[in-house]
Amino acid sequence: MKFTKATLVASAAAMSLGLAACDGPQEEAMEDQAEATETAMENEADAMEEAGMEAEADAMNEAADEAEDNMEEAADEMDGM
Repeated sequence: MKFTKATLVASAAAMSLGLAACDGPQEEAMEDQAEATETAMENEADAMEEAGMEAEADAMNEAADEAEDNMEEAADEMDGM
């Protein structure tokens, strides 16, 4: 089988992109923690809503989304993404 330089470069590029898409164990753990934090905050917001604290529940849900986004971004940056 004859490989040209372009074929080898394309293969190497595809392999490196595939490896870059994989999360490391630390990044996975941080993303899991982000999800757990968001879930806990959403549960607290649900309790607030049941207690008639609609505005506070809405604010808590927004904060939960923002916290998860920030934690996942930090995980991506830690892993060099």
